[in-house]
Amino acid sequence: MTSAWVIGLPLIAVAVLLARVVTRRGRSGMVILAVIGGLLMTGAVVLLVAAVTAGPAGAAATATAVGAAKSAAAASASSSATGALLGAGIAVAGSTIGAGIAVAYVGGAALAAMSERPELFGRAMVIVGLAEGIAIYGLIIGIILIGKA
Repeated sequence: MTSAWVIGLPLIAVAVLLARVVTRRGRSGMVILAVIGGLLMTGAVVLLVAAVTAGPAGAAATATAVGAAKSAAAASASSSATGALLGAGIAVAGSTIGAGIAVAYVGGAALAAMSERPELFGRAMVIVGLAEGIAIYGLIIGIILIGKA
């Protein structure tokens, strides 16, 4: 699992640097950012597959028959805990990204509406709060999954 992070951190650093350079280009920069996001997602999926399929190197070769049974039980418990933690991370990350996108659009529209009619402040804040609720739902799911691990 550590090797996946060692491979992934430079990938993330390069993506952040490219995003900083590209955002100065305006509208065409958004297309380039979408491509960078797609490449980053592809790299993340490759790292996820590598992390999930990697197992302890040589633990089964040195184990005796009794040790092999204990090792298999520990590996299955460890993989279910890993799956629960991975699912919690995906739930929290996905809901947070979705909430950020929702708040960006809703917040911009709310500010535009309030600039024309200031009495809409209360309604606009409720709608922005509803968009932020998406992140809270993901956090609740993450906490439930961590509790199962």
